[in-house]
Amino acid sequence: MVPMDRLLQIVRRFEFLEARLSAGAAPAEIAALSREYAELKPVVAEISAYRTALEDLAEAEAMLSDPEMRALAEDEIPALRARIPGMEQALRLALLPKDAADARPAILEIRPGTGGEEAALFAGDLLRMYQRYAEGQGWRFELLDLAPSELGGIREATARIEGEGAFARLKYESGVHRVQRVPETEAQGRIHTSAATVAVLPEAEEVDLEIPAADIRIDTMRSSGAGGQHVNTTDSAVRITHLPTGIIVTSSEKSQHRNREIAMQVLRARLYDLERQRLADARSADRKAQVGSGDRSERIRTYNFPQGRMTDHRINLTLYALPQIMAGDLSEVISALTAHDQAARLAEMEA
Repeated sequence: MVPMDRLLQIVRRFEFLEARLSAGAAPAEIAALSREYAELKPVVAEISAYRTALEDLAEAEAMLSDPEMRALAEDEIPALRARIPGMEQALRLALLPKDAADARPAILEIRPGTGGEEAALFAGDLLRMYQRYAEGQGWRFELLDLAPSELGGIREATARIEGEGAFARLKYESGVHRVQRVPETEAQGRIHTSAATVAVLPEAEEVDLEIPAADIRIDTMRSSGAGGQHVNTTDSAVRITHLPTGIIVTSSEKSQHRNREIAMQVLRARLYDLERQRLADARSADRKAQVGSGDRSERIRTYNFPQGRMTDHRINLTLYALPQIMAGDLSEVISALTAHDQAARLAEMEA
């Protein structure tokens, strides 16, 4: 059974928010109240449906003692009893503590790992995969910084992805992605293994954390690239070093002002993510059970091209649909990861 007192608390909170918004809340409060109201509205609708189903079941069971109504009750009771467990499960999921960052845009960072130029090519493939997935979801995909490699791969890429549920859906992608295939650079047809690292961070706003000017060093420099159009002829590239942590962020677009803006945006996201990880460590002694732990060194997935197979090692999921996945069809993978994470958190909460 779902704890009814907890459900009543949610309903009362929703009614309070509704009354505050109707009465005309202070401008400073409206955004926060509206966000909480929107989050609770579907939960309250589920609570209402659940309570109605329980009342209908109680009424139907009471009708069993009435000879005239007994047949009708016997028809209704099995259907009601079959519906209620599913409604209870949906409510348990709705009552799970929300990740405050889930509604934020995501900052995506991709870098090649072991494997030389083939790793850079694979990193480029991953970037296109996420871009196509984002476009398929109707999200906005903005490339903030791109350092191309000589053969068309990438040395580093940073993108901002904005849309409903962007970070909530993509946060499980952080980690090492391994590829097994015959590289374009391989003349003998041998299968090579290489890797790329993906980091997905929630975007942080200036109000989320203060970065004192004394904590950063900003350097301007002439950007380097593969040649031709990729080389800037002015000192517009920006490198920001966060002195307390040693985090270094660079941006090499054409506008120095825009580069500072992008670099600070990415730096805030990294520092905000560090704080989130610190809090998660404090709350949980065993983060290995969490698929969204954000461990950048963990090998999370293998893409085997000869066999057309993708395996996610965290949940032992194997799909023989690699061409579709590389084309951006990540929905089945991400839904499985989300369900696994929800089940683990439910088990932890109920224990």
